[in-house]
Amino acid sequence: MSFSIRLTEEERKLADSYAKLHSISLAEAFKKALFEKIEDEYDIIIAEEAYKDYEKSGCKSRPVSTFWKELGI
Repeated sequence: MSFSIRLTEEERKLADSYAKLHSISLAEAFKKALFEKIEDEYDIIIAEEAYKDYEKSGCKSRPVSTFWKELGI
């Protein structure tokens, strides 16, 4: 699949610069950026769900020093 996007000259220069800096094509740079964004948003959703589950569980956090004492460290 292919598609096109319109960029201002300034946006194009920035994108070209990024691609050259990482020694990848402009297409690869956009593809990489897109999938990193998708992954980041997915990670945020999973983290928010995990935190809600943690809050519902009634567990309370404690200082790591307390945990170490319990382990005898």
